[in-house]
Amino acid sequence: QAQLVESGGGLVQAGGSLRLSCAASGRSFSTFAMGWFRQAPGKERELVSVISRWGGTYYADSVKGRCTISRDNAKNTVYLQMNSLKPDDTGVYYCAAARTGGVVTATNFYDYWGQGTQVTVST
Repeated sequence: QAQLVESGGGLVQAGGSLRLSCAASGRSFSTFAMGWFRQAPGKERELVSVISRWGGTYYADSVKGRCTISRDNAKNTVYLQMNSLKPDDTGVYYCAAARTGGVVTATNFYDYWGQGTQVTVST
């Protein structure tokens, strides 16, 4: 079992930056792959980035070069640094954990989900 709590969302102007954090409870954090997803109003939830238990990463094309995912296993926390934000980045950002441990991109591979944090990018 794992509980995930996101933080760091907010309102930012286009071109700005935000750092999202996801704190996980439980002893198995280091064995999980951790993903960040987002969902804009009226759209399906989409993958933003993943970091595997071994540190391998994946980024959606829409954020490649602007976002960096990282994890601190000692703190049971995964981060998403987002730079050069655009209005299209607006949405609720969810943290998720996958027991498989590897880089997986489909939502059905993820076993635990946080409640989400709102990111709004204004023009």
